[in-house]
Parts: sequence; C-alpha cells; structure tokens
Amino acid sequence: MANIKAGRMSEDIRRIISAKMRELKDPRIKNADMLTVVRCDVSRDGSYCKVYISSFEGYERAKEAVKGFSSAKGLLKREISNVLGLRKCPELEFTADDSIEHSAHINKLLKSVMPESSGEEGEEDDV
Repeated sequence: MANIKAGRMSEDIRRIISAKMRELKDPRIKNADMLTVVRCDVSRDGSYCKVYISSFEGYERAKEAVKGFSSAKGLLKREISNVLGLRKCPELEFTADDSIEHSAHINKLLKSVMPESSGEEGEEDDV
C-alpha cells in the first residue's frame, strides 16, 4: 500500500515542480520551455525525493539547471508541502538526466534507417 502512496506523491511532486519552474527567476533555469522534469522517485517512507531534470539543449545545460534548482530547493519544498498538505516535505535531490537527448539520437538513427515513404501506400485509383 505504501508503494501506491509513494507513486502518487512522486507524480504530484513532478507536476508541482514543473508548474513552479516557469516562475523561478534563476538565470540557470531561464528558458524553462527547454527543460523538463522527467520523473521523481519518492522513497517508501516519503522522506527523500530524487528529481530527474532533462534539457532539449543537452546534458551540460541540464547540469547547469540542476544547480539552479538546488538553490531554489527551499522555495520548492514550501510549495510542495503547502499544496499537498504535508507535515514533513521530502528532502529534494536534483539530478541531471540525458534521456531526452538520448531519445532524440535514437529517433534520428531510426529515421536514417527507415526508407522514406513516398505516399504510395494510401493512394489507390477508384475505377
């Protein structure tokens, strides 16, 4: 039962951080449209939360944004505890993730391997 609660809490925390990052004024988090919170992992007892941040601009940009999120940790913890009504908010740990960059690379490789469809499949002559 605790696993369901941790999963629900991690999804709520991901949603709150995603919404709040557009309001943060840290220059390392600027251009929040290119940043995304990939996932959050809350421990079973709810005392720790690992937040994975990724960027469309690459892994180095994600590592820079993690420093900005770490400096705004107090503000984010207060917002999470207010919205979720928690007595004790989990300790947030931000980690850079390269999953978006990796998936874009795989997509590029797949497009280079797959033949271009010339539209011949859907075109049939009605006689």
